[in-house]
Amino acid sequence: INAEYMGLVNVNGGACSLGHPIGCSGVRLLVTLIHLLRQQKKKRGLATLCIGGGEATALVVEVP
Repeated sequence: INAEYMGLVNVNGGACSLGHPIGCSGVRLLVTLIHLLRQQKKKRGLATLCIGGGEATALVVEVP
């Protein structure tokens, strides 16, 4: 990864390091993203999730 992006990607670690309740991965990612955006006074963020079996999903969030 390019050094200029190091402070922007997984700023607080990924799913393996943070953990999550079974069945709540998406909610945990979304709530964490919203809190980080507000803490860092940012407007937009991207959450991505590997579902397994070759599937994945992504969500772009914009906070007021």
